[in-house]
Amino acid sequence: MQQGEIEIQDFGQDHIEGAVALSRQENWPHRAQDWQMALQLSRGAVALDDQGRVTGTILVTPYGADCAMINMVIVDRNVRGKGLGRRLMDEAIALAGDRPLRLVATADGMPLYEKLGFVPSATILQHQGTVAALDVPEGVEAAGAGDLAEIKVLDRDAYGADREALIDALAERGQFAVIRRNGAIEAYAAIRPFGRGEVIGPVIAGSARAAKDLISFFAAPRARAFLRVDTDSRTGIAGWLEEIGLAHVGGGVAMDRPPKPAAEQARPKVYALANQALG
Repeated sequence: MQQGEIEIQDFGQDHIEGAVALSRQENWPHRAQDWQMALQLSRGAVALDDQGRVTGTILVTPYGADCAMINMVIVDRNVRGKGLGRRLMDEAIALAGDRPLRLVATADGMPLYEKLGFVPSATILQHQGTVAALDVPEGVEAAGAGDLAEIKVLDRDAYGADREALIDALAERGQFAVIRRNGAIEAYAAIRPFGRGEVIGPVIAGSARAAKDLISFFAAPRARAFLRVDTDSRTGIAGWLEEIGLAHVGGGVAMDRPPKPAAEQARPKVYALANQALG
């Protein structure tokens, strides 16, 4: 490789250290363990400069044959404006094959994604902070290993894709809570270590009340701990998250290619995301 050239390679475990350094440059909170989880669930590409330094990353997380989530898209600020973002996106699109694509865009990335046919579908709000003291809600309980199969069915119905591998990865690292009605699970949430503390998500529920109860179940024993929750602006829980100490600190725009049918863009059952915390 000649001086100044950028080479694209498959993303491997040996690129984690460089990816962590690149994400820290952008003030992202991801630890090596967070990158490792994302890579476990994904395939991806890295851009390397002529010194072997990681100057760009992208991951594609497939959810069965239903869709794929593009995440962890970073280009070193020192090499921006040279088409590297487009090269990485081309790699990601190829890795996804025929699957419909989803991503969460920053303002900087949106022009490129729109050129590639992505269409906005929702606004994502990132909330985090030191959580207030909360009461333990009634009707929520810790899930056991025997509940995972039912959680996977509920998740697929709400999210519209097969996220079994994600749920298994969350079970390896964190905890689940559920709400039951007549013995059947009707809502669930997960929590796991991430960044500066822990992240709650996904939260799959039929109402804002149920979503708040699930979040409160995890938050109650963690008073003054650092928590993160990413939510769709349409869920109506953003104000409550601020009330319990989780400030709105950013977010992005959910985008899809091809666009989702209008019927799928109604008020979601997904009250907190796992995907945004992957990247």
